[in-house]
Amino acid sequence: MKRTRAVGSGIYVIMLLAAAGTLMAEEEQPLSATVSVSYFSKYVWRGQNVNDTSVMQPSVSGSAYGFTGSIWANIDMTNQSQTAPDNAGEFSEIDYSLDYSRDIPGLKALGFSAGVIHYLFPNTSLKSTTEIYAGISLKAPLNPRFTWYGDVNSIEGNYLQMSLGHTVEHLVAWGSDYSMGLSLSGSVAWASAGYNRGYFGIDAGKFNDLTAGVTFPINLKHVTINPSLNVSTMLSESIGDATYERNNIWFGVGVSKSF
Repeated sequence: MKRTRAVGSGIYVIMLLAAAGTLMAEEEQPLSATVSVSYFSKYVWRGQNVNDTSVMQPSVSGSAYGFTGSIWANIDMTNQSQTAPDNAGEFSEIDYSLDYSRDIPGLKALGFSAGVIHYLFPNTSLKSTTEIYAGISLKAPLNPRFTWYGDVNSIEGNYLQMSLGHTVEHLVAWGSDYSMGLSLSGSVAWASAGYNRGYFGIDAGKFNDLTAGVTFPINLKHVTINPSLNVSTMLSESIGDATYERNNIWFGVGVSKSF
């Protein structure tokens, strides 16, 4: 496990050094920020049904020089959450993340990203934890991406995700400022024994979740509305039996504004 931490930390240091080089090499970089709030009929994370009832999820992020820092939160809307019962209107999770992404020099068809996520669980009995991650993506049909997440705190396990996606920016357009697009996504993941032991009490590496979603982003000039429909299943029967709900279907709608 110490070796896993060292490898992950090394990747993160390399990422920071690369970012510093880019910062020094480029005099000007655009600054951007996004704020959003979303409603979902369930909160499902990596196939895990965290809350089987309504939630609100606000977020804010800012980007510059290839870095993106963000704060994301989950607010339970009912008193029926599995992790925070009798907690309606309260935060049950707050995530802080820092990401660095760029194309691989000399290989513009390939991109990489690396970063860190710190998870806090206020108003619950869950322990906070931290993940570091690194990913590589290919600029090709379906935009394949492979990402490794390593928990270096409470769970001390690894989660490996392969994802695909396709986006049509202007499925329907009403003039230059109003349009509706289409975004399709899907992923499959494998998790190590440490990860599965920490989350499910299963001491074995297994394929974890299969997740898919469709979103119809609606651009209304100043804001974007994002209705979505999502499905997931736990591929392992034993892991599925250890969760609140093995198969999930949920919908959501979000509103976002970029600056």
